[in-house]
Amino acid sequence: MQNIITGTGSYIPEKIQRNEDFLKQDFYNESQSKIPNSNEIIISKFKAITGIEERRYVDNKMKNSDIGTIAAERAIKDSAIDPEKIDYIIVGHNFGDVRDGYTQCDLLPSIASRIKYNLKIKNPNCVAYDVIFGCPGWLQGVIQADMFIKAGEAKTCLVIGSETLSRVVDPYDRDSMIYSDGAGACILELADDNDRGILSHAAQSFTFEEAYHLYYGSSFNPAEDQGTNYIKMHGRKIYEFALTNVPNAMKIALDKSGIEIESVNKVLIHQANEKMDEAIIERFYKLYDKEMPEGIMPMSIHKLGNSSVATVPTLFDLILKNQIEGHQINKGDILLLASVGAGMNINAMVYKY
Repeated sequence: MQNIITGTGSYIPEKIQRNEDFLKQDFYNESQSKIPNSNEIIISKFKAITGIEERRYVDNKMKNSDIGTIAAERAIKDSAIDPEKIDYIIVGHNFGDVRDGYTQCDLLPSIASRIKYNLKIKNPNCVAYDVIFGCPGWLQGVIQADMFIKAGEAKTCLVIGSETLSRVVDPYDRDSMIYSDGAGACILELADDNDRGILSHAAQSFTFEEAYHLYYGSSFNPAEDQGTNYIKMHGRKIYEFALTNVPNAMKIALDKSGIEIESVNKVLIHQANEKMDEAIIERFYKLYDKEMPEGIMPMSIHKLGNSSVATVPTLFDLILKNQIEGHQINKGDILLLASVGAGMNINAMVYKY
């Protein structure tokens, strides 16, 4: 008996925000002084490091729970299950529902409760709750669902990762160009199948010195209301932290699975930063004295940006739907999923498709 993903779904907003759309924006440093470089130089350096050419933003009328619902509906349809038989709805996010024009987080009720309401599920034994775990939130939800099923507490779980980061970015902070909106979801079910499913996972939280590498802070523009907070990050610290720690967590998960590294077909890593992701996977392979294979790391960040908890499930769904050029997932493939984010939290999972 294994826990397998029987359906996936995602929602990619229609609004495209291209790099050139930031050419007229004023950018400030953390010291609240204006960045002297031209925006052409700022954007060029940004693209070279992150790989991001454009990102997606939600329509003004939509909220996080709305796009999470759409991704969930698509996963449910893909799996062909009866929604009333879902035992758990687990939603990874960080900022709840944020209305257009506001930065205030709305978490009453939880996003999971709102999505269950939107899905019109009547069953009170379908437990809906949120996971606040930074960018690894969706993957942590899958890990929890796996544990619920293995413990005999559930047979079917819906796990969603959904975020609207465009609503909580400081437009005067050049890091705001990284973030985007999106949602991804999957159905995890117990199946009488030992040839596929979740093989192992690992998770870690680093807080002693790293807890506030990502934080909520005021605008870098001193002329803006300093009582309004936005998502902020210490980029260099995050980069160094990720390169040091994420490969180790990936190795823990892979070693627990008993799978040889040569058997890994794809690594689906959180779409945070192209250069950072490449460096992480290269270091991971070096832990085994191996070189990173060509084509091992599919990427969606170039066109979709960093949508936090949504990047990994969205990437997974897009590959399965043949929407990532040059990449496919075939029966029997070994997948290594990994993420890192605020907290600082890291997780990884080995899955046989």
